[in-house]
Amino acid sequence: MGLRSTATARRDEAPLPPVAVTMGDPAGIGPDIALQSWSLRDLHALHPFAVYGDADVLRERARGLNLDVPVIGIDQVADATRVFAAALPVVPLDSAAGRHAAARRPPAADALIAAAIVAATADVLGGKVLAMVTNPIAKRSLQAVDLPYPGHTAFLGQLAEQHTGRAPIRPVMMLAAPALRVVPATVHIPLLAVPRALTRTLILETTRITAHALVRDFAIPRPRIAIAGLNPHAGEEGLIGREEMDVIEPAIAELQAELAAEGISVTGPYSADSLFHAEARRDYDAAIAMYHDQALIPLKTLAFDAGVNVT
Repeated sequence: MGLRSTATARRDEAPLPPVAVTMGDPAGIGPDIALQSWSLRDLHALHPFAVYGDADVLRERARGLNLDVPVIGIDQVADATRVFAAALPVVPLDSAAGRHAAARRPPAADALIAAAIVAATADVLGGKVLAMVTNPIAKRSLQAVDLPYPGHTAFLGQLAEQHTGRAPIRPVMMLAAPALRVVPATVHIPLLAVPRALTRTLILETTRITAHALVRDFAIPRPRIAIAGLNPHAGEEGLIGREEMDVIEPAIAELQAELAAEGISVTGPYSADSLFHAEARRDYDAAIAMYHDQALIPLKTLAFDAGVNVT
């Protein structure tokens, strides 16, 4: 939530809407993040935001953290801008759902987690809020309320399909920091399932979405994308696995032919063990990794406190 406050906007401009922040797991760190962010709102010139969740959970957590944070429920999210300077605004959902969730997890607490994501998504796509920031959840929470999604990313993709009528929508998760931007082609699946899930179509779609996001969202007019191999040493020409030869290299060749006219460079496959050191990172604007830990380990090693998930 590094968005600067609208206080510096020209006086003739209408203020921007607030940001929607989902509370996350009531028993987790999400309430702490929301409370401490509000406490530091002036230091970081934070844009007004509203928490979607349970006001009682936030009040109880504030007492436990010895934070002097007034928490106020609001009738409509637009009111967040008006009250933000004096209190943490909360868009109330089911107040019984998350109460005392820190002591034990009732099924209703999982329902609250999902309800916050649903409500915030509806408001951001409806133009009531400027953007949506999600606090952490446990993956099992979505499964516990009959939502068979492996995390925020797939759930948000399904909600976007519902609201926009566009299907299918393919969400891509970029981990971004000043030192590195990296995208896992496969995400929250067992390592054993990665080779089966890694298809030419998956690599094509992931790279296309990443390339256009670099242009549109990161203002990089001619992005350079490096693609990692799956196997050690990128397969050693089939000696340590054939996924590079059979799947990854043909996808790269197709992408090079397709995207070169747009000034987009796609190269690889590179051995992942030499793709993330400082010298190598100078040669690309984003890297496509083949699986979760191949992407997340370098990102969290280089920028554990600075990296964010941009979906």
